Amino acid sequence: MAVDRVRWGILATGGIAAAFTADLVDLPDAEVVAVASRTDASAKAFAERFGIPRAYGDWASLAEDADVDVVYVATPHSAHRAAAGMCLEAGRHVLCEKAFTLNSREAEELVALARRHDRFLMEAMWTYCNPLIRRLKALVEDGAVGEVRTVQADFGISGPFPPSHRLRDPAQGGGALLDLGVYPVSFAQLLLGEPSDVVARAVLSDEGIDLQTGAVLSFESGALATVHCSLIGGTPTTASVTGSEGRIDVPNGFFSANRFVLHRDGRDPEEFTADPADGLRNSLRHEAAEVMRALRAGETESPLVPLDGTLAVMRTLDAIRDRIGVRYPWETI
Repeated sequence: MAVDRVRWGILATGGIAAAFTADLVDLPDAEVVAVASRTDASAKAFAERFGIPRAYGDWASLAEDADVDVVYVATPHSAHRAAAGMCLEAGRHVLCEKAFTLNSREAEELVALARRHDRFLMEAMWTYCNPLIRRLKALVEDGAVGEVRTVQADFGISGPFPPSHRLRDPAQGGGALLDLGVYPVSFAQLLLGEPSDVVARAVLSDEGIDLQTGAVLSFESGALATVHCSLIGGTPTTASVTGSEGRIDVPNGFFSANRFVLHRDGRDPEEFTADPADGLRNSLRHEAAEVMRALRAGETESPLVPLDGTLAVMRTLDAIRDRIGVRYPWETI
């Protein structure tokens, strides 16, 4: 791996790939050296947009490019197993978008591949790398709200999306849960760990994907988490943590928080805000910086986004889908 600069490859050319690459090019120790798409035209257009020297019309060429240290996989999650697996097999390190895979079986396969090949692998859960969310987690662990009793989080968008849209397509892992629900579930498990029981209900589309889903997660500590996601209604997109001695409220856009308020019994509310340099657009750079820090340290996973935590979230998503009856065409759970 390059000593002074980490050389990135971008796999896929959609909106999230563009947002991530825009942040990467602002980091002085990152260099984007290649991009791949399913077509030459898409790869070349993306390369021209961001000044990337090499563009490939297939994934394999990027995976085999020895000048690439780490690949950012930004395909729809239905292709994460294939794309990330190809890169790991070829000896590349990988940062893979969320939801990490379609199900926990695929996630376990990717983790096993990374460990077998001694490669770095991390889910691109930017929320976990956000400095303000890290501060929130530290406050909770230090007992700022006492013993955690409940966690609440939601993520809903109004749509509507036609049946042809990827979010409605079972073949692409469509539905609210994997695209949006992964955020509330991940937030809850960041603070409480893996649930011991899951109850869930959903409204399904004619195609058999979830248009909106609500779940209650129960934990051995006695805490509960209520999570909700929707493709048919714009929700507040907020989160809260309530404990025996106080509460933390995260306002709109909790998954990329730039502000939260700590309420403690008998005290005035305390507001915590992000450094101006950590604005919403630049939030993606924190996960990139964490990947590069870990690579330079010789680590094969991040303590901020540990693989065991990613696997635990995937098991919870599986459990929710099991309760609501969502199956993708080629799978069994």
